[in-house]
Amino acid sequence: MRERSIFIERHGELDFCHFDLYSQALAKIERGHERDLRDVESMIRNRLVTTARLREMFRAIERDLIRYPAISPAAFATAVDAVCALHRDS
Repeated sequence: MRERSIFIERHGELDFCHFDLYSQALAKIERGHERDLRDVESMIRNRLVTTARLREMFRAIERDLIRYPAISPAAFATAVDAVCALHRDS
């Protein structure tokens, strides 16, 4: 995940980075709040994440979602597909 974090700045020996944008995007899609979905659309539009990689990252975690009973893997997959469908070439 660290390799997917975007460097912000360094203070002394301390680096500040954005948390992995793909993890953020997937969390926002799963939550499904209107503001979260707008945030994800902005991330895609500004090329901070791509839909192809977003789907790939979802597939990488999908089988582990059974560990989280509050999350429906099927509903989450549908939500990821819906967001990605809005931005086919991104």
